Amino acid sequence: MEQTIIKNARFLTSVGLGGEYPPQRAIEVAIVGKSNVGKSSLINTICNNYKLAKTSQTPGKTRLINFFDINNSFYLVDLPGYGFARAPRGEQQKWGELIGTYLGSGRVNHIFMLIDIRHSPTIEDKQMFGWILYYGVPFTLIATKADKIAVTKRKSAANKVAKELGAPPFAIPFSAEYRTGKDELLEKIGCIVSDSVSIIDK
Repeated sequence: MEQTIIKNARFLTSVGLGGEYPPQRAIEVAIVGKSNVGKSSLINTICNNYKLAKTSQTPGKTRLINFFDINNSFYLVDLPGYGFARAPRGEQQKWGELIGTYLGSGRVNHIFMLIDIRHSPTIEDKQMFGWILYYGVPFTLIATKADKIAVTKRKSAANKVAKELGAPPFAIPFSAEYRTGKDELLEKIGCIVSDSVSIIDK
């Protein structure tokens, strides 16, 4: 499968609880993970635009669903991070409602779930994965921070955290700093685009 070539990418809109989503397109790929796991860095890396998604050193800062228009043909959707312990309980509840409503909307073709390659999945990671299974959304696991461990250990470490999450033992090791895993992600997006086009053609 050929890689998707991202020629242009732009921020489209942010949506909060009760807000209106942008007009639906045939393809919508969401990105989810705990706070500070590297969602914005991943988006910037695969889009070759390091100012596209705002990164922050403050965990839990993003509290909205951010839509990015890719090639004027499909959306990448950055979901707010979870698992930030200092977030007030009310905000955590709003996060749950926001994400649950979105996952249940029927818009999402695929989810990239990000997990830290260095650590076992948290309770919140497992809860998030349970939601993905509950709503029946196809997923790919991405093991971020891959540059923090030896090259020879990355594949086994990524597969280990996937297994500990309760998923099939496979995850794509990814590093924004060295662009490790970028080609695999673009190939995966190419598969998603191709599959969606095939379904529409039928």
